[in-house]
Amino acid sequence: MGQAREEPGLPNNGWEKDRVTACQVVKQGDWHVMFYIGFSDKDHAQIGLARSKDGITDWQRHRANPVIRPGKGRWDADAVYKPYAIFDGKRWLLWYNGRRGGVEQIGVATHDGEDLGF
Repeated sequence: MGQAREEPGLPNNGWEKDRVTACQVVKQGDWHVMFYIGFSDKDHAQIGLARSKDGITDWQRHRANPVIRPGKGRWDADAVYKPYAIFDGKRWLLWYNGRRGGVEQIGVATHDGEDLGF
């Protein structure tokens, strides 16, 4: 994620300790918003959110990261990854792949309103 900076008071970023990858960047007002994958190890991934004014430097991670987490005992219990998000004028829609064991499926998460809570 370029020059990501740690924010004071942020929780441990162990969910992305192995690597971060596969981002999508969307322009939102004065900000560039990034949806990205964080891996705690090679088999477990979650989706995070960050923002930057110029889209290159000073990425600020969202305080609620990871914003999309595997669902215990659900179809996406082992990993969530490959995010693709759009704002449709009323809400955010984020499609993502989820995996449980060897089965991978596609799901969608929604967030009402444009404000992502940074």
